[in-house]
Amino acid sequence: MADVLKYGDKIHLQNGYANWIGGYLDTNGVSQATGAVYKVSTADSPERGEGTGTWEIGSAEGKAAGTPVSSGDLITLRNLYAAGSYLDSNGLTTADQKKAGGKYDVSTAKSADRGTGTAEWRIFAQTSSPQDRAVHISDTVHLWNTYAGNGGFLETNGGGPVGGKYDVCTNAYYNRASNVADWRISRA
Repeated sequence: MADVLKYGDKIHLQNGYANWIGGYLDTNGVSQATGAVYKVSTADSPERGEGTGTWEIGSAEGKAAGTPVSSGDLITLRNLYAAGSYLDSNGLTTADQKKAGGKYDVSTAKSADRGTGTAEWRIFAQTSSPQDRAVHISDTVHLWNTYAGNGGFLETNGGGPVGGKYDVCTNAYYNRASNVADWRISRA
């Protein structure tokens, strides 16, 4: 079971856009959104800066560190840059993102409870080997935000900030184009 993802693991998430050139989930720049800490985009490297592309997986359901993560679990993702902050839906998407099904902007927050469900994500593996319901390292997953009962799927959409690759938001569609909502897990 060495390849099973467990709560407390530190991971990188690579975006599947256009045959995996979407970059790695990353914090980049201070966010001006209410209650936010950092903007979220993708970067060419999983370690653009110390800890910016490293995420610690936690349970939003109280499962203990070391417990395997199952497809469908409710998780949190804590970024390890500086003091650490949680992946969070916060504010609306840009006009162009809305035209493509965009729902909410994504940034980080100091705590996992800034707003009800804003920093909680359902993790769904596309498939796994073995098919034991566990999420494994190297699996491709979708991350669905639970804000307001349906916060949308985490995806890349549009250009990112200086030093970044693509902007990140949530979308009503699980994969609106070219695997933008696919994320591959690797160990940090």
